[in-house]
Amino acid sequence: MTKLILSVSPHIYGKRTTQKIMLDVIIALLPAAAASVLIFGPRTLLVIGVCAAVSVCSEFVFEKLCKRENTVYDLSAIVTGMLLAYNLPVSIPLWQAAFGSVTAVIVVKQLFGGIGQNFANPAITARIVMMTAFSGTMTNWIYSATPKTPDAVSSPTPLIAAAKGTTSMMPSYTELLLGRHGGCLGETCALALLLGGAYLLIRRVISWHTPAAFIGTVALMSLICGKDPLYQILSGGLILGAFFMATDYATTPPTKLGKLIFGIGCGLITILIRLRLISQSLHV
Repeated sequence: MTKLILSVSPHIYGKRTTQKIMLDVIIALLPAAAASVLIFGPRTLLVIGVCAAVSVCSEFVFEKLCKRENTVYDLSAIVTGMLLAYNLPVSIPLWQAAFGSVTAVIVVKQLFGGIGQNFANPAITARIVMMTAFSGTMTNWIYSATPKTPDAVSSPTPLIAAAKGTTSMMPSYTELLLGRHGGCLGETCALALLLGGAYLLIRRVISWHTPAAFIGTVALMSLICGKDPLYQILSGGLILGAFFMATDYATTPPTKLGKLIFGIGCGLITILIRLRLISQSLHV
């Protein structure tokens, strides 16, 4: 009788390793990092560095304590740290950034079995935890047209400005594209994110189905609800989420139809949250 071997997926192996995939993601994230430095100043690198370093250290120490195979070299912890940093304001205290990194890697990723077995994207889940725990510092949006000088001021994000109807503080399409406004480190410069997303598509690290369905749903629902579709697409973390988070291998359906449905669901949730934000602003 032939011996039957049981194992978890994947069951088909190719030349592309996890390390190579994660390296491509890191490369795709670099344009947004460069744009963030130009927009917010050199402290950007400190926040990104702390998140990446603590993520790697957290994974290494946890796996050592649990006597698991060391997976630090697959670069997934660095990707998690970078994505978390991109969801933080430049003024975030570094100890809070470190806390978020530990939460993402240990609580969301490692406690559920490690890479490929997490129930949700570690970076975005850690951001939700941080928004609950540190709401004050997590919403302290800093922007300065000349980040090399210390005269940066608090500034609302485009979505908050639009929700409150403060048209004088709403950036133009060009400013949204180039990231010349307040917001998180990695969500402001739409152009840099689109370049990174294009790289992932060209390298076939991701497919077009989830990002297209995600962004298309937000655009369509914005039009139906009387909002500016282009403004909604270029504002907030939509592009970052569509290309770098909703495409997470562990939490995205494997089939093309599943990816489309998943993207539509993400788009509907996004537009509902934004409409809720507008409704709350109108009642303030």
